[in-house]
Amino acid sequence: MLNRARVQEAVNASDGVLRLEPTWVPRSFMIPGQRLRLHPDDLYSFGAERGGINERWFSSTTKASNGPATTPDEGLSYVHPAAGTRFLLKDAVACAGDILLGADVMEREDGWNLLCKFFDNMGPIPHHLHQTDKFAKLVGHKGKPEAYYFPPQYNLLSNNFPHTYMGLEPGTTKEDIHRCLERWNRGDNGILFHSRAYRLEPGSGWQVDPGVLHAPGSLVTYEPQVNSDVFAMFQSEVEGRIVDWSLLTKDVLPEYHHDLDYLISMIDWDANVNPEFAKSNKRHPVPVRPIGEMADAGYREMWITYGNAYYSAKELTVLPNRSVTIKDAAAYGLILTQGYGAFGKTPVSTPSMIRFGELTQDELFVTAAAAKEGVRIQNPSTTDPLVMLKHFGPGNPDAESLRKDR
Repeated sequence: MLNRARVQEAVNASDGVLRLEPTWVPRSFMIPGQRLRLHPDDLYSFGAERGGINERWFSSTTKASNGPATTPDEGLSYVHPAAGTRFLLKDAVACAGDILLGADVMEREDGWNLLCKFFDNMGPIPHHLHQTDKFAKLVGHKGKPEAYYFPPQYNLLSNNFPHTYMGLEPGTTKEDIHRCLERWNRGDNGILFHSRAYRLEPGSGWQVDPGVLHAPGSLVTYEPQVNSDVFAMFQSEVEGRIVDWSLLTKDVLPEYHHDLDYLISMIDWDANVNPEFAKSNKRHPVPVRPIGEMADAGYREMWITYGNAYYSAKELTVLPNRSVTIKDAAAYGLILTQGYGAFGKTPVSTPSMIRFGELTQDELFVTAAAAKEGVRIQNPSTTDPLVMLKHFGPGNPDAESLRKDR
């Protein structure tokens, strides 16, 4: 049984920088894009009937919701301490959340209310939405806003459909979507005729609020989000693959499984038909400090996810043969996308190939105390930058000035 003393020991031994084991998640309704650096022999490690692995979850305390075959720890991140056996980050937060996140965050949030992942598909995901709090609470979950960023280091190939359908065309009516649901068992129900696709741009991102229909495209996507796995598929066929009705009603009370008006009511209509959807929702990187000032100090740090109270994320680049101390106001998880070096006293490196179940040196969790104290990051390479993505939970003080939802 994990206890507070063991968590404190692990934190002390690593100066607040915890190494995490890769967390792989399959999806039965998708074809893996094969760019997550997982060995090709391991893509179906959960079994062919579970589908291929197309997601890697980061610093996760959220169990995957993949139906009755979901394994007991599916989607949950394991901490690998310098000494002793591994333990779940979820359990560590439960018994010593103040040590990891800070007492103020635990009092306010009662946990690490963030899920972050890479997803990687050969083609698009079906047009779907994530329920708002109003609807998610009815089935015991939280609503889920989410954000996208497309890391260039993982997107050398665009795969089959580097576009995302988002929202609905202005002028679309609820009767139009009603007819789409009525046609569910006839193959393609035609919902994409009522939407608009946007070309995806590596190095940029999007904000997708609950209740907004979206069909993510085939770029590898870094996705900070509220820690909930609720969704409702509204597209009956994608790339010739049939989407079962159960994936529309997975997170809907049974009495509404065939109530089309109720299902349509989960759509945030105004947000979907917004004629300036891209202007409202696309995100371009924003420098944390003046570019010249950061370059002189040997690094570049950009906000890549911002604008709301739920989560935020940065891309940090340490220039070749430089060292820098970076301070943050809150705990965070991180994933390397390029290079190698040292993060505090912890070695880090970006893998070129990972075997299922194998430990890597590319994923960490940084406690609030360590983040505020500042971590010394070293890039010993004379040629390559050291690049990492950093994801923060709700209420990061550093991100408050970028809020758009006040």
